[in-house]
Amino acid sequence: MNRTLKFIFNHPLTRNNRFSAIINLLKWQIFSRVINFPIVYQFTEKSKLLVWRGLTGATGNFYCGLHEFEDMAFLLHTLREDDLFLDIGANVGSYTMLASSEIGAKTIAFEPILKTFKIFSQNIAINSIQDKVEALNIGLGSCKSVLKFTTSFDTGNHVSSPGDTESTEVNVDTLDNILSGRSPLLMKIDVEGFETEVLNGSSNTLEDKSLKAIIIELNGSGDRYGFDEKNIHLLLLNHGFNPYKYDPMVRDLTVKLPGGHHNTLYIRDLDFVKERLKTARKIKVKNKEV
Repeated sequence: MNRTLKFIFNHPLTRNNRFSAIINLLKWQIFSRVINFPIVYQFTEKSKLLVWRGLTGATGNFYCGLHEFEDMAFLLHTLREDDLFLDIGANVGSYTMLASSEIGAKTIAFEPILKTFKIFSQNIAINSIQDKVEALNIGLGSCKSVLKFTTSFDTGNHVSSPGDTESTEVNVDTLDNILSGRSPLLMKIDVEGFETEVLNGSSNTLEDKSLKAIIIELNGSGDRYGFDEKNIHLLLLNHGFNPYKYDPMVRDLTVKLPGGHHNTLYIRDLDFVKERLKTARKIKVKNKEV
């Protein structure tokens, strides 16, 4: 609970109205213990999410509007209708709902854990975006194979490493194989330390100049597989991407070193992205415009 309170207190959409946010949290804690079914939460003006107690991939959005505020706002301000977005490690689909329901972009999404994938599929259905989203219940890596994934860590499920017990076998392919020449404008990669292997199977995608930006989790999780995430930084630099931090309130980008507890935003073709950010329409989230 302390972690949740800290998150709410410091979140850009709730820190100026903390009292209401805490009341909302307490109401949810009581309500979610009484009911035994999910609620449909109005995520943004045009998107919805299923939410229930313990569903970490959704409750953060319920509490604060946009769980990963800077990155989600960057997606909302960068994408346009019919752009192609890649959601790699989709979980219950927060990013996909923003991209395809709120913006109208096309999405190819990857979620390897069947239980989570079923929730993701329900979110696609309640938003009526089946024509916009290609949802794949597979993992991504450096080659076509079968890997074991954990099943008991909610949003932290990952490719099994020594010491992990509960797991399931998942089919894995490369991103280049799946795309078959299709060109994304933006992709998000959040695969709990397996980012190195995903990128090793994405060389053609990285070379495609249509790809303007990557939101990627680089928080040291690659250590569990023996990966040095500094090599990811060098790889992306070599492909013309540079790391930035985005301030959605003023729509400003500043150079940022990768790492820390949050995602890192890498951008290529800075002028293109800046124009997109500047000209994007405002999005209503929790009665605020972003």
